[in-house]
Amino acid sequence: MIDLRSDTVTRPDEGMRRAMYEAEVGDDVFGEDPTVRRLEETVAALLGKEAALFVPSGTMGNQLALKVHTRPADEVIVERTCHIFNYESGAPGLLSGVVLHPLDGDRGVLTAEQVEAAIRPVYDWTARTRLVCLENTLNQAGGRVYPLEAIDAIGGVVRRHGLRFHLDGARLWNATAATGIPEETYAAPFDTVNVCFSKGLGAPVGSALVGPCDLIAEARRYRKLFGGGMRQAGILAAAALYALAHHRPALAEDHAKARRLAEGLAAVPTFHLDPALVETNIVLFDVVDGDAPSVLAALREEGILMVPFGPATVRATTHRDVSMEDIEQAITRIHRRFRT
Repeated sequence: MIDLRSDTVTRPDEGMRRAMYEAEVGDDVFGEDPTVRRLEETVAALLGKEAALFVPSGTMGNQLALKVHTRPADEVIVERTCHIFNYESGAPGLLSGVVLHPLDGDRGVLTAEQVEAAIRPVYDWTARTRLVCLENTLNQAGGRVYPLEAIDAIGGVVRRHGLRFHLDGARLWNATAATGIPEETYAAPFDTVNVCFSKGLGAPVGSALVGPCDLIAEARRYRKLFGGGMRQAGILAAAALYALAHHRPALAEDHAKARRLAEGLAAVPTFHLDPALVETNIVLFDVVDGDAPSVLAALREEGILMVPFGPATVRATTHRDVSMEDIEQAITRIHRRFRT
């Protein structure tokens, strides 16, 4: 099978498995795992923040950020298609007691004017706007990179109103690979940033929440409360460290695979997409007759796995475990099935 469902299907390579086997470990709940500490220091430095916290998942990282930035009954401004609003199981309401205020972006991107207009006046009858969350890259916009100028403009609004600013940077590594802009530059306007190691970087587990020391110390307590404290977690942290050291350059290759796949898909009359919109490793295409499930079933018969992104839309995600040769083979099979 050529598995293009997600970059989360990546598996540790031989070098990563060796690093995990050789990892020095301790009890991280006691703060005694040296490999976890090294990972946290490394990620904090990469993103230009004071501290970092290793967590089991990106969802936990985002929810910890919401928890430390808000109080119950606060309101959080998000873009309507973001992960926090759509794919975190209603956790903001359950875990932090906050209300999400979704805004409609242009392919996921908000303007500073939109955000400013959505900030509620301080008034006893309304929720208190406390936090603004962005996502980079934008999953539902086909891996679009959030323009830095838009981030900076929104950051100015956030600071002017005394709010907090969080970035879901699960695929921030891909943004840097696509633009050459350092992760630290993307992270600078935000109070906290969540980054993932188990997508394109290929580690088996884990994300990190980065930010100022006081917020990360508070997040550490809530990580325990949420059930995310892990003991000899250095085995997992070693995989993330290996990925940061060895796998980041290959992300650009994943982007090239996605562009080639988009070119091949665009040649199918019953599919609709613009290859020029593919910036990173995600390809979205619409099925002209609106029957994405039938297309997915036919793709599976051809040995290709993708995922639905609505009744008429399909997503394919390239990653390190799928080669350019696999992409060419997938295009050949797709053309054989859908162009004849």
